[in-house]
Amino acid sequence: MKLATLKDGSRDGQLVVVSRDLTLAHYATGIASRLQQVLDDWGFMSPQLQDLYDAVNTGRARHSFPFDPAQCMAPLPRAYQWADGSAYLNHVELVRKARNAEVPESFYTDPLMYQGGSDDFLGPVDDVVVPSEAMGIDFEAEIAVITGDVKMGATPDQALDGIRLVMLANDVSLRNLIPAELAKGFGFFQSKPATAFSPVAVTLDEIGEAWQHGRVHLTLQSSWNGRKVGMCDAGPEMTFHFGQLIAHIAKTRNVRAGSIVGSGTVSNKGVEKNGQMDWPKGYSCIAEKRCIETIQGGEPVTGFMKFGDTIRIEMKGLDGRSLFGAIDQEIVSAAGRPKVAPVSLVDPSSEVSDD
Repeated sequence: MKLATLKDGSRDGQLVVVSRDLTLAHYATGIASRLQQVLDDWGFMSPQLQDLYDAVNTGRARHSFPFDPAQCMAPLPRAYQWADGSAYLNHVELVRKARNAEVPESFYTDPLMYQGGSDDFLGPVDDVVVPSEAMGIDFEAEIAVITGDVKMGATPDQALDGIRLVMLANDVSLRNLIPAELAKGFGFFQSKPATAFSPVAVTLDEIGEAWQHGRVHLTLQSSWNGRKVGMCDAGPEMTFHFGQLIAHIAKTRNVRAGSIVGSGTVSNKGVEKNGQMDWPKGYSCIAEKRCIETIQGGEPVTGFMKFGDTIRIEMKGLDGRSLFGAIDQEIVSAAGRPKVAPVSLVDPSSEVSDD
């Protein structure tokens, strides 16, 4: 089933069930008004929501209405926990290689994770409001899961059983704030503002055969200012699957229902072409593009995002239809929207094709 949360002026919104083709919605009020309620009592409430979902898809739900992603909050508008990983080690390898540094051996056996802010998420089409362009505004296209309760000490396979829902994320990063924060030895904080999530979160059966042992084997598409810059395969190169990420969190504590766990930037390895490395599948964040440019030419060329820029992140299922709906956001100054649309920073020749 597919679940979303609509804006109603409250902090937690109204839970709705959304049709498989993302055209219709139906309030779940008779079952639960908020997604956290469902996560807290999944075994009892999810079958009822599934019945409603089936009714919406077969036209038997009397009070269905058109689904509008613009009215969506994040599926879980605020969470008890948002822990983001770096499960695609190719991303780490690129960053290290660009500065002539080695990847520590421990990175291949012990997942990298940070604790993000979970009190204020963004809806899929909410503006990304940033104080200054000088902060180095970047998108990060990711996959995320929402968990039920997972006990401390759970194995990766046990942790997989705790996954309830899957969605997409834009883990916004302010790149120019990161070095000073990491230099303090305490990790990200101000460099990681509010994260945005896709219009709907889906159960594993909606992903079908593309869900394979904690990985989503589908293509994650990223379009910056209307140009497709990433067509990255999310499955094969995910070094740590979601069960391993959740088990990492649960090593010393319980993971409670309503925790969100992110994959980190979806990243694919380059291929050698005419004696030079090339990355035909593009990138899921600008920082990675800049690392590729540094490796290829000695220095980065692509700038970070400007006010008025847009980012669209989407994934299509095995049936070719949008699986989660799209994250579609604009970068906006805290002082208000620009009067003149900016010129795209993306070179049209770098656009990634569907081939």
